[in-house]
Amino acid sequence: MFTSKEGHAIPQVTFRTRQGDQWVDVTTDELFSNKTVVVFSLPGAFTPTCSSSHLPRYNELASVFAAHGVDDILCVSVNDTFVMNAWKTDQDADNITFIPDGNGEFTQGMGMLVKKNDLGFGDRSWRYSMLVKNGVVTKMFIENDEPGDPFNVSDADTMLNYIAPDHKLQESVTVFTKPGCPFCAKAKQNLIDKGLQFEEVILGKDATTVSLRAVSGRSTVPQVFIGGKHIGGSEELEAYLG
Repeated sequence: MFTSKEGHAIPQVTFRTRQGDQWVDVTTDELFSNKTVVVFSLPGAFTPTCSSSHLPRYNELASVFAAHGVDDILCVSVNDTFVMNAWKTDQDADNITFIPDGNGEFTQGMGMLVKKNDLGFGDRSWRYSMLVKNGVVTKMFIENDEPGDPFNVSDADTMLNYIAPDHKLQESVTVFTKPGCPFCAKAKQNLIDKGLQFEEVILGKDATTVSLRAVSGRSTVPQVFIGGKHIGGSEELEAYLG
């Protein structure tokens, strides 16, 4: 059974990080003092749930958290700095600060260090998230103590709903494009003009026309999807946006 640390100060730890070709020590005081910080901690870099769901959603919603007073979002894992740096690059997660708790000191101080020997992981972090204000934990969301790797309450949407319960999230937008396409540029500009964030899937780099035909029934670009609905090309998007 895990105990919430709400109302308690975070552990004082110095993290060994690699920035470029230099070793740089980063303290918890530097990370948390006089700041509002969201932390999410997980079992390991490059692991399935962490890479497919936990990290990407926090990265996606970083600007929304910032608009509601969050100064930084930290991802903590019991991994070394080289692994964490490689994972950040692999995930294109530039909105997140990656914290390598290689010795598990911070995680142990939070009471969240668990043994994952059955997976060959050794000691790792239990999955949780927390809101920290000036070094003091004000809210924690801890996954239930049950077998496996539960992921139900430490997600970005749960944390955002706690911080900003009245905020209505934008529907997810994806645009299939190809380089040099003027209609694609027009569609993207229309979305930007409306203040809509979107993910761009570039044919030849991120996907092929096979995938485009499979999901849209078309082979021309752009093809725009909003909230699970196929909108169509640039003219159809313009009409949809009014």
